[in-house]
Amino acid sequence: EQTGVTGNWWLGLSLMHTLFAREHNAICTMLKQTYPRWSDDLLFDHARLINVALMAKIHTVEWTPGILATPTLRKAMRANWWGVLDEQFHRRYGRVGSSDIVSGILGSPTDQHGTLYALTEEFTAVYRMHPLLPDDIPLRSRHDDSLLRACTFPDVAFGQARQQVDAWGMSDLFYSFGVLHPGAITLHNYPRFLQTLKNDGSNHFTDLGAVDILRDRERGVPRYNQFRRLLHKRPVRTFEDLSANREWAAELRRVYSGQIEDVDLMVGLYAETPPPGFGFSDTAFRIFILMASRRLKSDRFFTTDYTPTVYTPEGLRWIDDNTMTTVLLRHFPDLQPFLARVENAFAPWPRAPLGKV
Repeated sequence: EQTGVTGNWWLGLSLMHTLFAREHNAICTMLKQTYPRWSDDLLFDHARLINVALMAKIHTVEWTPGILATPTLRKAMRANWWGVLDEQFHRRYGRVGSSDIVSGILGSPTDQHGTLYALTEEFTAVYRMHPLLPDDIPLRSRHDDSLLRACTFPDVAFGQARQQVDAWGMSDLFYSFGVLHPGAITLHNYPRFLQTLKNDGSNHFTDLGAVDILRDRERGVPRYNQFRRLLHKRPVRTFEDLSANREWAAELRRVYSGQIEDVDLMVGLYAETPPPGFGFSDTAFRIFILMASRRLKSDRFFTTDYTPTVYTPEGLRWIDDNTMTTVLLRHFPDLQPFLARVENAFAPWPRAPLGKV
């Protein structure tokens, strides 16, 4: 916040940026012990590589199975990182050949699939997950779960974020987010504050929900049914096929004047009933899972240059040995009682006060 860049800032970003800035410094300290003659630039650049790879690992094998909570997805995302031989084989023997399936994407040959990597408009369109953000964010004490402050999102956004960090400390704030469930990615759950968003001190506001829809239209992203066809999925024929909620189906019919082909992509994705265990629709998942692999496979630092020479042996071990839980506990050890009771740091944490395990 000291840079003045708070135009797209909120408490969640403040926590995560600070956490991984501290992790970067911890990696620098580790490297300095092994390579005492390295310059500050060498330490910084190697620590950045290691830190980013650790974030990619956390996103692949922890966050994604957290929001797509099925055994199949957990195995699939772990196979993306370690291959079907999985983590223990990787730790003992390393890669076996060049196959992504057998030994994972990490360290395999780079493949641009015919075009240089970019975040596509399709990916941007299906990754509109603003309903995950709750309008109300209660800040709680990690000691007894007591309410410290009942915040709405504007209370923790932009210039207000730092005030909450200074007032309550990061351990209590991480606990508050750990026990707070995200919002459902569905119709009638778009955050109220994003529909009247103000961030410049003026009386003007932005309806981000409308902006999200207009962005897809203006950038040529197909409407929902055509999008499904291009993914080789069967288009829906009626509004009742689109939504199992009859009231919502009637509302959609009224809004789109009975024209099922006019339903916007984002609206259709929110109306669609997700598969069991999924936090978002199957249609969105088709793009997501493709890009989740491609962002690794097309990056030389995750493929041909994922080597001890580039990362250092110590750096590769750091990536192997750490998770979101170990990162949190390194910098906030007082969170241990809560994280010890969850397999995945992105799963809901138990509430304080805790009894004996």
